[in-house]
Formats: sequence, C-alpha cells, structure tokens
Amino acid sequence: MKDPEELTGGDLDRETDTGGLGRETESVGHPPSHVGGQGGGAGSQASWTQAQAEQHLRSLELFGMRFGLDRMRRMMTALGSPQRSFETIHVLGTNGKSSTTRMIAAILERHGLHTGAYLSPHLVSYTERVQVGERDIQSHEFASAVARAARAAEQVNRTLQENDHVTQFELLTAAAFWELARRGVDVAVIEAGLGGRYDATSVIDSRVTVLTNVGLEHTRWLGPTLKDIAEEKLAVVQPGSTLVLGAGLAEPALAVAREVARERSAQIVSAGDGYGDGEPPLLARGSFQRRNFALARAAAGAYLAGAGIALSEQALREAAASVEVAGRLQILDDDPLTVLDGAHNPDAVVALVESLPEVLPPGAPVALVLGVLEDKDAAGMLAPLLEVSERAWFTAPPGARALSPAALQSLARQLGFEAASSEPDPSRALAEARSWARSRGAAVLATGSVYLVGDLLGRWLSSSTIQRSQADSHRSTR
Repeated sequence: MKDPEELTGGDLDRETDTGGLGRETESVGHPPSHVGGQGGGAGSQASWTQAQAEQHLRSLELFGMRFGLDRMRRMMTALGSPQRSFETIHVLGTNGKSSTTRMIAAILERHGLHTGAYLSPHLVSYTERVQVGERDIQSHEFASAVARAARAAEQVNRTLQENDHVTQFELLTAAAFWELARRGVDVAVIEAGLGGRYDATSVIDSRVTVLTNVGLEHTRWLGPTLKDIAEEKLAVVQPGSTLVLGAGLAEPALAVAREVARERSAQIVSAGDGYGDGEPPLLARGSFQRRNFALARAAAGAYLAGAGIALSEQALREAAASVEVAGRLQILDDDPLTVLDGAHNPDAVVALVESLPEVLPPGAPVALVLGVLEDKDAAGMLAPLLEVSERAWFTAPPGARALSPAALQSLARQLGFEAASSEPDPSRALAEARSWARSRGAAVLATGSVYLVGDLLGRWLSSSTIQRSQADSHRSTR
C-alpha cells in the first residue's frame, strides 16, 4: 500500500522514453478536443460509478511503490498528452504542499484564469484530489476519468515487462491530467507526491516551481540528508523557469536551490515570512497557514508576471478569505471542542503546537488522540504533543502500516507520560477522549496521520448525515 503522503511508481534506474508505445497501441484520446470513449478494456467503462472506480484503484495497491517516469510517460502518450493542454505550477516540499496548492489556485482563479488543482492525499473522497474553479470534481467526472486512465493503463501494461505495472498513483495522476485537460483549464497547480525527480507528476514542464520546505522524511527513498532530499525535489526545475522558495528553508536545501538555479538559469523568488497585521485575514487557521499564503502569493505573482497580469490586492484579499483546508486545525465540534489536524512528522507537529492557542481556550486541558504510521518518527512527534496534553489515547490509523497503539504508549512512558490508554479503533478512541474532555472542560486534539484524520472525519460526516436524516424523518411523521 502506498504512503498516504503519496508514493509513486517505477524503478529508480528506469527513466526512459515511451518505449514504442505509439507503435503498439492506439492513443485513447486527445484532450481536450477528443474526449469521447472508445470501446474495449477498462476504459470503455465510461459509465463506471465512483464506487467502481475506487474499487479499481484499490486493486492496484498490491503493486505498491515503484519509482520512475517510464510508465507515466507511456500513460501520457496513450491519453494524447493531456498535460500539454494547460500550463502548470509544480508544488514540492515536505509540509504545506496541499494548503499552498489550494491557495495558489484560489489567487489565480480570482485573476480571471480558469484554474485547476491536483492534490494528494484525500481525506474522505477521491474527488477531493482534482479541483476545477476551486470545486472538487463530481463523482461521475472522477469515475469517467479513472475509467479512461484504466484503459490507457491496460495498453501501457501490455508494453511493459511481465513484473511491471502502472501503479495506483500513476493512474490517479493520469486521470487527473485527463480531466483537467477535458475541462479546458488555463493553468493547473500540481502538488507533487513524494520527492520530485521520479514522482508521477513530474511529466509536466512548469515555468514556476514552488518548494515549501525540506524535512527529513522518506529518507529511505529520497536520501539520508536534507541536501539529498532537496536534490531529489529540485531535479524537476526547468531551464529558464522561476523557483519560488518558502520562508525558513534549511541552509543545506537553500544551497541546493541556489546551485540548481545557477545551473539551469532559473530565477529564485524568496517568499519570506512577511505576513503581518496589515495582510488580508485568512480563513485558514494557524501561523503555518500564514506562511503558506505568503508563499502562495509569491508563486502566483511569479506566474502572473510571466503572463503579463498585474497582481491584484483585491484578488489576494478574496482568496485569503475563501480558502479553508480540511484536516488542518479543523474544528469538528464545539462540545467539547474537538480539533483535527493531519500533522504526520515532527516539523508539522511543532507547527501545529505553535498554532494551538489560536483555537483552544486559554488554559484548557488537552485530550490527545494520536495515531501514527510505522515509518514515521513517532518519538519526535510525541515529545511536543505530550507537553501540551493532560491525557492521551493512542490508536491506529486504518491500514496495515499503522504503528501499534501499544508501541505509542510504550514510547510515551519512556518520555515520562503515564496518563494514556490504547484503543485500536479510532472512533472509540475519539469517543472516549471526548467523554473525558466533556466532563473536565477540556479540548480534544486528534492528529498524527492524514489517514487517521480522514477516517475520523468521514465517520463523523456519515454519522451527522444519518442523524439529520432521522431528524427529518421524525419531523415529517409528526
């Protein structure tokens, strides 16, 4: 199963051309001008439901993570090169990619550009991954795009070696590019999955690349140092393009950025952390979101300047007031105050803790619900979280790669924290934490994994829908 922060596909040493795909198969279509379906194979299922599309995607999880761009390039050929139908801004980094991507798209949309976005991962629905005009695509659009990409994948798989196969993230990315082309967007803001050099999104040639930050994550695939990781991410910078850097970039990463820019005659734009009292108020909560918006403003400004469009302060204010990022300092309920946040590494947790005073009442005790994947730095996440928590419930995000709650509890004890329980079921852990918090005037914070937050949010929304339906039914019978 892929990492929730998105692993892509391919062997690291296989960055080749389309491998004769054009000679062996027909192109599935040429978006946006040719969007009709063709018969045969998975892609003929233009009437797929979203459930069928998701079932097909889940069936690809067994192929796991495979780096490389060979399969993705073949996918683009089979689909008629949809990624060439629109301009792109490529967003890379360890943390803050999704928020920054949404913010850039919102700013561009308010400058009169028909704007799309590709995001990962999703919280509740796959349709969250593709947005046009700041709206998630509809279920039938998602299903149709996945079906089209699935047919292309059938064709590509026939050209590959026996043990090679288009991966889930590659198919999702291809489907997203197809749909963005079909919808005729002028520009799409594309969030990278993991790294950059071999990420499936890196079949695009962007004249603006954005680096949010660089942290020690995914070192198994990207390298053991900040320099190694920065080199992998910034390998995608195009000659003569603009590289926009987030505030506080670590010196080793900054040195790589300068060297890459020099080698490729790219211009560097530094966002800085200049987001003060005089700036437009943000709907998104947290000091980290203010830094993300400052970066988004710099990136959008760089793109607009290249297009000969002046940056509008009014558009900035409207974008700042409109972008809300689910799963980041999201208030789920007020009684007791329950906050969800998808922080999944130590840097993100530090940013979360720094921003908690913006949403928690002064002096309120905190009940922590924490679930972490096994390949994350759980100890590095635990230390700052336990400092602000009075009680903790350790749970497991859905999926086989969850770190056991017992292991989290053992780590907490090593850090001198004893007021903790283990509850493998996330919903029960949240319910117990909320019961404890309600009786003590405390707040609940659930964090540690995007998978955990997505599971809790999905169940909460489903429960709320059922309760509303039952209430409506009760009123109608009175």
